[in-house]
Amino acid sequence: MRFYISLLMIFLLSINARAQKSLSLNDAIKIALQKNTTLAKNVANLSATQSNLKAAYGQLLPSLGAEGNWRWDRSEGPSGTFVQGGTLLFRSGNQESRTYQAGASTQWTLFNGLANFAAISRGKNDLESARLALERVKQDIVFNTISYYYQVLNAKQVLKVREDDLAYNRKNLEIITERNKLGAVTLADVYAQQVNVGNSELALIQAKNDADTYQSQLITYLGLDVMSEMNISDPIETDTTKVFEGEQFLKQFDNLRAAVDEALNNRLDYKSAQYRLESAYNGITVAKGGYYPVLTNSNSFGSTAGSISELFNSKGYSVGLSLNIPIFSGWSTENNVEYSVVTAKTREIELTELERQIKIDLKKTYLDFQAAQKRLDVSAKNVLSALQNREIEQEKYNIGSGTFVNLLLASSNYTLALQTNINNRFDFYRLKSQLEYYLGIIDFTKFE
Repeated sequence: MRFYISLLMIFLLSINARAQKSLSLNDAIKIALQKNTTLAKNVANLSATQSNLKAAYGQLLPSLGAEGNWRWDRSEGPSGTFVQGGTLLFRSGNQESRTYQAGASTQWTLFNGLANFAAISRGKNDLESARLALERVKQDIVFNTISYYYQVLNAKQVLKVREDDLAYNRKNLEIITERNKLGAVTLADVYAQQVNVGNSELALIQAKNDADTYQSQLITYLGLDVMSEMNISDPIETDTTKVFEGEQFLKQFDNLRAAVDEALNNRLDYKSAQYRLESAYNGITVAKGGYYPVLTNSNSFGSTAGSISELFNSKGYSVGLSLNIPIFSGWSTENNVEYSVVTAKTREIELTELERQIKIDLKKTYLDFQAAQKRLDVSAKNVLSALQNREIEQEKYNIGSGTFVNLLLASSNYTLALQTNINNRFDFYRLKSQLEYYLGIIDFTKFE
């Protein structure tokens, strides 16, 4: 009977395991790159920019149009005779006619102050800027997904610490209660431990709420159903090899000035801003085209007849040149030029601000990463020290040579040391990813 019950339990556990979908960090990044709405908007913007460039090239080509007309006329009146030039003529009372017309024409701008060529350059710069902005959005998604993912893992490991802490305090409560029955400890110790268990239960509830909240935020960011259950796997090892990798990573950027220069060469958003500035300069040239004469070539061909069968028996051709010299446009050209100049100055300021922000973010993250590396090393040693201290105080309390207050303090310090070490561990890897993000070296292509 026990054998069948065991089989049933194994079957139920396997069903529950299948119900919870496993989500690795790589899977999360791939999902985010597929479902992120900001990315979809940038893809649409790239398509629109490509269309703008195509239209700019079209301005160099002549426009071509064709037309066809049909007209029917009828007049009604009295019939009779009349004399015209000494000849007697007869006029019908009702007359009607049909006219057929077909033709084609072209319009070609030969010169407009080189505004059409500047528009092509602007379109190219806009397209390259949009492409780089799209790739930077992908880097944003990768970094944000990593941050959300580490936040969930951090919270889940803190939850595990709180579960272990509650189990430890409940077991301690049983021991203290039994020792009180034997008269080895006072009732006050029992009450104090009951309070400690209650505090551990509250801390566990809060840790569980935090873990659920952070996981919901991750699932929402990925565009998945927030009600779905996900088993988040931990890709980070607990040994010190990763810390050593962090040390090697930092050594690549001992020269912070060189790191800044590399960031300015790698940052896709910085390059995109540079192309936006070039596009703004092109906009000034386009606007100044309004000061110059516009030379236009026009060509047309047409035929008119009273019936379709006679169409194209007679043909008409025309070729013309038109020179339009602007004299006064109500200051609209000056307004367009001024607006374009202001736009270019704004782009210059934005580029300068971005460069300054890159330097600030990079320097701060670089220093924070160095500090995180040291904090992680210290907190790992602190965990060992706090564990040994709790074991000593537990043993002293068990043999009656220690106080319950010292045991509570040692237990609290150990739990706090564990939680701090977990926070420092994930902060270390988050800052490493953040430094890569600010350096512009996050590779999103391996997730596409």
